[in-house]
Amino acid sequence: MQTRSIGTATVSAIGLGGMPLSVSGRPDRDRAVATIRAAVEAGVTLIDTADAYSLDDSDFGHNEELIAEVLRGTREEVLVSTKGGHTRVPGGGWELDGRPEHLRSACEASLRRLGVEAIDLYHFHRPDPKVPTAESVGVLADLLDAGKIRMAAVSNFDPDQIREAHEVLGGRLSAVQNQYSPVFRSSEPELELCAELGVAFLPWSPLGGIGKAGDLGGGAEPFAAVARAHGVSPQQVALAWMLAKAPVVVPIPGSSRPESIRDSAAAAELTLTGAELADLG
Repeated sequence: MQTRSIGTATVSAIGLGGMPLSVSGRPDRDRAVATIRAAVEAGVTLIDTADAYSLDDSDFGHNEELIAEVLRGTREEVLVSTKGGHTRVPGGGWELDGRPEHLRSACEASLRRLGVEAIDLYHFHRPDPKVPTAESVGVLADLLDAGKIRMAAVSNFDPDQIREAHEVLGGRLSAVQNQYSPVFRSSEPELELCAELGVAFLPWSPLGGIGKAGDLGGGAEPFAAVARAHGVSPQQVALAWMLAKAPVVVPIPGSSRPESIRDSAAAAELTLTGAELADLG
């Protein structure tokens, strides 16, 4: 599979987003395990998770534990990216907690669930308006210095926040993970900034989101026309289009079926023409 860089690491150009395997509507355990194994067999060497990927607060950390179990024995071949700073509440709601003390304890808990001495790539999951960004990101710098994480990242940051994080980390920001897809292109300024800084850009929900990938969130038709010409799925075209945006882009489509991640992984080998890319925008 084509590869891309995240910090000092080389990973597959297409990753696996683990969220659909653990939130509401998740598949049974056998299918979840089969999906992760299919990703690895297809050449995927980047799997993205988070401590908050769970039904609610009652099984917080579910996705990290699932991925750790499936990867046991092949752990060194796959870079696992996880996040802290989101919390879950009874009933399935989401809350934010960017306090330094929370992020430190969240990292320790993720280390235990993943069964590692250092997390490959650790994200501050989402800015907390109650806590200055520099304070939250400063914890990532401390975790880097302590050897608890190998690379630091942020998620759902705007360009000003990305620049601030880059400065707070002393140039050690390795990745940014923001929503980006054929129907959600408002993160293009962040993508362009990451390309300028040489920071990996990991689009989440690149196919339109959970339950919407079948028609790319409602934007399938332009991609379907190109797909017919290549004899592939519109989803493959969308991912190939995304990869062509910049060398720093590493999409992480979520999957809950082996067939889905196999199809997504194949996008790394699809080359679109200049005319096709122009038509897709």
